[in-house]
Amino acid sequence: MNSTTAQEAAAVLADNLSPAFELRSHQHPLVAQLLKRHSAELSKLVRGLGSPLHVVLPQIFTENVCRLKKAFTDTGLSGDILFAKKANKADCFARACAQQGIGIDVASSGELGKALAAGVLGKHIGISGPEKPSRLLTEALYHQCLIAIDSVEELVRLTSLANVINCNARILLRRKTSNQANSRFGLDTKALAQALDFCQAHRQALTLEGFSFHLGGYSLEERARCASEAMDLCLQVQKQGIATCRRVNIGGGLPVQYVAPRQWQAFLRQDAPEHYHAAKTFGEFYPYGGLAQSGQSLVDLLACAVDSGVSLADKARRHGIGLIVEPGRALLDQAGMSFFQVLGVKQREAAQDYALVTVQGSSLSLSEQWFNSEFLPDPILLDSDDQAHCQAVFQACIGASTCLECDMLTWRKIGFPRVLRPGDQLVYLNTAGYQMDSNESPFHEAELPKKVVVDLDADLELQWRLDGV
Repeated sequence: MNSTTAQEAAAVLADNLSPAFELRSHQHPLVAQLLKRHSAELSKLVRGLGSPLHVVLPQIFTENVCRLKKAFTDTGLSGDILFAKKANKADCFARACAQQGIGIDVASSGELGKALAAGVLGKHIGISGPEKPSRLLTEALYHQCLIAIDSVEELVRLTSLANVINCNARILLRRKTSNQANSRFGLDTKALAQALDFCQAHRQALTLEGFSFHLGGYSLEERARCASEAMDLCLQVQKQGIATCRRVNIGGGLPVQYVAPRQWQAFLRQDAPEHYHAAKTFGEFYPYGGLAQSGQSLVDLLACAVDSGVSLADKARRHGIGLIVEPGRALLDQAGMSFFQVLGVKQREAAQDYALVTVQGSSLSLSEQWFNSEFLPDPILLDSDDQAHCQAVFQACIGASTCLECDMLTWRKIGFPRVLRPGDQLVYLNTAGYQMDSNESPFHEAELPKKVVVDLDADLELQWRLDGV
């Protein structure tokens, strides 16, 4: 089939397709400006630096930092923010942490080195993860990082290291919550009692500053309850003579709103296997259309009632307990987007109502696929006229350029404003949080995607540099 005939066939297919259900991603004003005014320049970057290409926006990250800081100051709380480094590896975000005076949560020597190299002080760095290697513990001791202890054995090992180098260890004890009884993380009731006794007996080597906990899911009420219980533990330990126990790490899990709640609820009501390639089904989805707007989740969490109607913030303030929060997505909300170049469009049989589009790249750059889930916000077609308001006429699912049947970036049938063609570029918005590099891999010897730091100057002209430069 020649190219003209192929285009005609695609047009016929497009005319017969009904619009796909929309999950239109929110756009920060800076993102909207970039896509509206600089689509040609962004397209050149993709062609020159390769697909997929991740664009990161540290100025939006900084805005999110300021919102979370304000949530603490508005309630009169002593609060520390530690950026969850695992959420994105870009150096520019670590540098922004140093510039804004916030900390970073790390779980490896590599992450610790990156945080220190970015200018974050060791005393502002939290060390998490189970059974940390002795090398990481030793580095954390030298830099006076705050170490979350996950087991009695780890606590004993850390104390031995501290004694060898004649250094005091700043620690939190990570307790296992009652609703996470099967979690592999944290100290159960018996182990926690043993750890507290050990801390009492080794005060010369250990400074117990408080407690942390691991909690899956996005329930603010459940997180507030666990934080309240940790505060009670702090008060008990203070009565036992450990006056330094005055901090609670409430973790991350602050929900981010990617799409309008109205669209999200409509999507959930009509969601069905026939809306996906090969009638794919999933375990569960991230709550992309939760009710909290960007930056509001921490405010809502602090306002949660814990003791007879007393808010979490009021309880912390009343007892002089400092809170630590470890946001990932909440700091990266709107702070990045990912570009994929179309390689080909496979027309389906007449009975099928969608096309299969192959892009250069893989779903390793949209990490939800590797948790039997889907990154649901609609990708958009770069450089499409009035793409936010036109009626979607061309339905397609987006596949990767690997030889794996399951390697799909978007199983869901997405409506585009026109027939897609080789050379087109698709943009997935708001991908900085956990999507860009949590599962990146040089599969098929493919080069790892590059990250480009982008900004607009005072004249709204695009400025860019490779991340790390």
